[in-house]
Amino acid sequence: MSFPPELAAALAAEEAAVFAYAPIGVRLTGDTLVTAAREAEAAHRDLRDALLARATELGASAAPPPAGYSLPYPLTDQATALKLAIEVEQRAAAFWRAALPPTTGSDRVLALNALTDCAIRATRWRLAAGVTPVTVPFPGRQG
Repeated sequence: MSFPPELAAALAAEEAAVFAYAPIGVRLTGDTLVTAAREAEAAHRDLRDALLARATELGASAAPPPAGYSLPYPLTDQATALKLAIEVEQRAAAFWRAALPPTTGSDRVLALNALTDCAIRATRWRLAAGVTPVTVPFPGRQG
């Protein structure tokens, strides 16, 4: 059995999310937001590690992550950090949403739980940023 391409794409999104939370966390103030960023980074690390373990189970090798990532814009303050945190969660949710249809069993449970967790984190970041609406009707859906 091979590693499903949708899970490989989710793995790449998780690796990017882990990278993004370091500069996000640096720009946040207050214990609540800093803790939320640390917890989000840890959650994405756990998802990344679960996907790497799944690839190993299937006898597949995952592509190594790039040496670095480019942020879509400079993070200059808390507002831009919160904006990126929302985008990171929305982007990861999109990859997890795409992984739902072709997966079954434990892979599907992982994808659904990850999608749900991304949606919850995005909602929390929207609340912190004062963005409305704070929820979206179909997390991970583009457009």
